[in-house]
Amino acid sequence: MFIARVEGKMAGFVNLYPVFSSVNLTRQWILNDLFVAPEARKLGVGRALMERARNLAEATQANGLALETAIDNQAAQKLYEGLGWKRDEEFYRYFLPV
Repeated sequence: MFIARVEGKMAGFVNLYPVFSSVNLTRQWILNDLFVAPEARKLGVGRALMERARNLAEATQANGLALETAIDNQAAQKLYEGLGWKRDEEFYRYFLPV
């Protein structure tokens, strides 16, 4: 987990989990949460946290990062795509509630 601060106050965080891809035989990271406090939005906090996550992936020789976002979260999608992330158009996501 990486935390961003603006003027000494917590402005946001990114939470990452390591996984191993048996298909690629490589490490990957799941970007599970990205949060930016409302008062810190439009200050580059989200971008900085995303770049820090990418730096971690590169430093650990992972082959990539993965994340999910809501279909209507267009602000986040714009950020991700502006940073080079590609939306998956091959696979469906499934979830089994228990």
